[in-house]
Amino acid sequence: MPSPGQAAARTAIVDIGSNSIRLVVYGGPARVPAVLFNEKVMAGLGRDLPATGAIGADALDRGRAALARYAAVAREMGAGSVRTVATAAVRDASNGQVLIDHAADAGLTVETLTGEQEAMAAGMGVLSGIPDADGVVGDLGGGSLELVEVRGGRLGERTSLPLGTLRLAAMGQGLERRVGQALREAGWTGRGRGRPFYLVGGSWRALVKLDIAQSGYPLPVINHYRMKPAAVAAHAARLPQATKQEIRDRAGLSSGRAGALADAARLLAVVLDRLNCSETVASAYGLREGLLFQGLDGDTRALDPLIVTAREEGRVLGRFPEHGDLLARWAAPLFPREGGEDARLRHAACLLADTGWRANPEFRADRGLEVALHGNWPALDAAGRAMVAQALWTAMAGSTTVPDPLPRLAGGGELKRAAGWGFAIRLGQRLSGGVAGPLERTRLSLDGGAACLHLVAADRPLYGEAVEKRHAALAAALGARCTVASG
Repeated sequence: MPSPGQAAARTAIVDIGSNSIRLVVYGGPARVPAVLFNEKVMAGLGRDLPATGAIGADALDRGRAALARYAAVAREMGAGSVRTVATAAVRDASNGQVLIDHAADAGLTVETLTGEQEAMAAGMGVLSGIPDADGVVGDLGGGSLELVEVRGGRLGERTSLPLGTLRLAAMGQGLERRVGQALREAGWTGRGRGRPFYLVGGSWRALVKLDIAQSGYPLPVINHYRMKPAAVAAHAARLPQATKQEIRDRAGLSSGRAGALADAARLLAVVLDRLNCSETVASAYGLREGLLFQGLDGDTRALDPLIVTAREEGRVLGRFPEHGDLLARWAAPLFPREGGEDARLRHAACLLADTGWRANPEFRADRGLEVALHGNWPALDAAGRAMVAQALWTAMAGSTTVPDPLPRLAGGGELKRAAGWGFAIRLGQRLSGGVAGPLERTRLSLDGGAACLHLVAADRPLYGEAVEKRHAALAAALGARCTVASG
């Protein structure tokens, strides 16, 4: 069985940003650790910075209380490592050391990241969740905007600009001109070269959430969501005329995010234009995930995050932890012409095939659909989610139907291929009872237009009526005959 990566002990990150202070506690596989606890306080450390150059007294008080609580929570949760990082507000404030001292009083040692370190962490965070990212990562915080090129799993040029959301309001009507000037002076004009721009940061994720709500997009998942520059420009034109309440009502945003959304959209429109980026791709992975990813060895980094996450989900929710990997290998001969992407999606579906077993039998197929569409899956776009969902739906329902919203997310040919995976999963589960032995002793082949199940003599009793029906359904889905052979 492929190694899922060495399991990580609980680890925590305290992220002291210009808008918020956040604690996230992680556990599970080191390659893609699960979030066990996530809490933020909108301390507003950078709110007074443009006017006074210092963190305000109220913000310091909120920050001190948040840090004391987070240190205590991390201890109670048994986090073996607690890493505390501070970004632009603490870095730039004349009294940033005061907050660092408050953190020390709570038992936390603060690392104040440079702008370049911030950019590197954001870039690594995107690569941790989208390994094939090829373009420019933009991480918009309250105090700064970090830009970093990514290609081939590596970071390229990076920079940090004083263009955070808390600084934009003071620019007023001159925002577009000043942002364009800052990008030009930093040497970033045209650097996107027609490639995507990967969005990191709460304000830009809020903009994505607004676009999902307004467009009627059927999958309310931010990660991998795409917007064209024209859509961003339309938001940049409309949002300044909308009230904060209107924005909140449209997308269910907090008042803090809603208030900064218009300037964040205007900034993004200028960045896309000046960098010559083709579209935006939202990333749910950013600075904190990047800090964790940086600490991994090369072999663990190289693991496919989708497969690692799906394997862990199957281990936690399924009956037979080893079954998914065996099932994927057992079914592979039926799909000799599939490309690498289809192979990994089929593998993920096999790993998730047993996650719905506790559900009411009448709703197992719905559970499979929900797991695939709404799970926290890295390295999986909307079409990929739909294909995994179709495979699980077919495996659990035994049906060739295509439930909504899958046809709105993937093409008919893609969903037909995924249904074939589902029938293979369904046969393998029934033949084996979910255990390893029958899958290790039998094999499938696609020979001369026949979907052939090869059985040794001792396993002939396994080929009962229920197995025969599922074998026939699989063969029909593949447009093949159904045959059984010895050996």
